[in-house]
Amino acid sequence: MRISQAKAIELLQDGEVVAIPTETVYGLAANARNEAAIAKIYATKQRPANNPLIVHIADAAQVTEWASAFPPLAQRLAQAFWPGPFTLVFPAREEVSAAVRAGEPTVALRVPAHPVALALLKNSGLGLAAPSANKYTQLSPTTAAHVEAGLGAEIPVLDGGACQVGIESTIVSVHGDEWQLLRLGMIDASNIAAIAGKPAMQQAVAHTPKAPGQHLLHYSPRTPCLLFASRQAMLQDARNKAEAAALLFGAGPSVTGKDLTLPDNAALAAEQLYSALHTLDAAQANIILIESPPLGAGWDALRDRLQRAAYAPDPQKD
Repeated sequence: MRISQAKAIELLQDGEVVAIPTETVYGLAANARNEAAIAKIYATKQRPANNPLIVHIADAAQVTEWASAFPPLAQRLAQAFWPGPFTLVFPAREEVSAAVRAGEPTVALRVPAHPVALALLKNSGLGLAAPSANKYTQLSPTTAAHVEAGLGAEIPVLDGGACQVGIESTIVSVHGDEWQLLRLGMIDASNIAAIAGKPAMQQAVAHTPKAPGQHLLHYSPRTPCLLFASRQAMLQDARNKAEAAALLFGAGPSVTGKDLTLPDNAALAAEQLYSALHTLDAAQANIILIESPPLGAGWDALRDRLQRAAYAPDPQKD
């Protein structure tokens, strides 16, 4: 159900959930200070309560409304990467909802770069908890149509077009003058290290915050997926998979009659990744064969998403 910004603000202020666009993926938003509204996020997504939510704010000046400290390194990172696909984890103020934090002493904050999301945040005056607008572990939506297909036509959606980044934000926590990478995204470790002046910390810390997107099975189509190290390995295996579809990267031979090929440019491939997987999921194949993305700068986040999409537990270890 497509709605206007005015209607979205009305619903959010009344404690309802609304799917909203960001530059990464569509989020299922609710007033982050309304416990009943937060409960609706978890119920709609069927998300476990021990999985924290990211709070979206309009600008960095609002950090101290949610965080008990805003260390200098975090300030530099926020100045460099906000608005944008970048989430910072802070020590939380006591009044921040335990449901938003999933019981953790920390809160995750992001200033999105999407103009529709920023206008909504500024005009509503709300901080919005907004995990991806899909059922837990399933494919994230990058269009309003994906949201409706995954959550139902009755879900209110503020349509902002297709997402331009296409995968979820990088998540970083700061400990003094050290930083820790909690989730891969299109702002990669080298980008962060250039601002921080040092690489990510490797040693364990007293408390490593929980972060969204760390379940081994995540970002997953309903159709089973199989990840291959190379196109050649796919070709050898696909001969006995007449009902397969395939996701490929860059030029090369076709694998099945239902191939989708993404560019060999990491940013463009990320923008199209979930949309391609949604299309292949609807192709009535019995399995989706996935070529592993190229090695090199910018591809780590895509590789992470596809490894989780294709994750299959080992029955010998269950």
